[in-house]
Amino acid sequence: MPSQCFIGSSIYRGSVYGARHPLSIQRVPAVIDLARTLGWLPAARYRTSPRAKPAALTRFHTPDYVAALQAAEAAQEVDEAVRARHGLGTLSNPVFAEMFRRPATAVGGGLLAAELVAEGGVVHNPGGGQHHGLPDRAAGFCYLNEPVLTIERLLEMGLSRVAYVDIDAHHCDGVALGFAGREDVRMISVHEARRWPFTGALADTAGGSAFNLPVARGFNDTEFSLVLDQVILPAVAEFCPDAIYLQCGADALAEDPLARLSLSNRCHVLAVRALRLLAPRLIVSGGGGYNPWSVARCWTAVWAEIAGYEVPNRLPEAAEAVLRDQVWHRKGTPDPRMWTTLRDEARDGAISTDLRADVARLTSRFRAAA
Repeated sequence: MPSQCFIGSSIYRGSVYGARHPLSIQRVPAVIDLARTLGWLPAARYRTSPRAKPAALTRFHTPDYVAALQAAEAAQEVDEAVRARHGLGTLSNPVFAEMFRRPATAVGGGLLAAELVAEGGVVHNPGGGQHHGLPDRAAGFCYLNEPVLTIERLLEMGLSRVAYVDIDAHHCDGVALGFAGREDVRMISVHEARRWPFTGALADTAGGSAFNLPVARGFNDTEFSLVLDQVILPAVAEFCPDAIYLQCGADALAEDPLARLSLSNRCHVLAVRALRLLAPRLIVSGGGGYNPWSVARCWTAVWAEIAGYEVPNRLPEAAEAVLRDQVWHRKGTPDPRMWTTLRDEARDGAISTDLRADVARLTSRFRAAA
């Protein structure tokens, strides 16, 4: 078995939350198509994601919620009681054709990733990363919480410590709830301050399990490098994990419509490159990301880093066609470089005084823990 694997599924192709929903875009299919067009997805490295069974989902979610989610998909409607109790049938978490099967497949991909890295290696599961799902309700476009269930599976397999790193623009509130106070999971989240779900304050330690770093609008590549070098990597290394889970949300990129951070996709690649040196097992998921071009380019570049492929300065015509074919309900067309390249130009800038101070506070905390 290759030590680097990619997990995908046909369930994502054509599946949308609704015509005007932020997840009306074809994110995972675009990554698969780009990687295949570039010759980066040979059969030996590709695994089809299974669908997690309801019993597996109750490792975190309540049986009543799992049953309600299945029933909502079957009926394609919910009543007011289900909407109020479970958060289904809302603007953020609408009823749609694959509303159970799609997130259950994402979880199945995470559980498969855990199995694939049992003896070591790196797995990319771009369909995963739903970090807002709560035990008894959907939240933030997340019907199930794949990271929690995947990490629980890693621990069930006999691993002693798992580090969870989240670079999504939104705080991982569901994961923080799932592992609050745990000594076998360390959570490090870098997310936009004053952004939904409005959790993950600097002082919030999730019972001692988490290091949270809210960052200001305009957070740039230079600032990310500082955070990676002085917070993320030391906090992970001090924990000595058996495995690392990286939630690689692409909504921290400058082009994303649902956040106001200013990163290039070089930051995501850099995080993968650095973290894989700190544990024998690494799982890299997707997460947020609502611009079809920036997400597809980011997660494909991440896969190139994982699998050891060289990113060309200009994409070949067939790969460019994949990006040009992406459809977005928002008006306008992207910068042409979003069609012709995979790697962003660096988005460097000044390091804010506030960020330096917050980094220093976190640094002193994990040094004290050591």
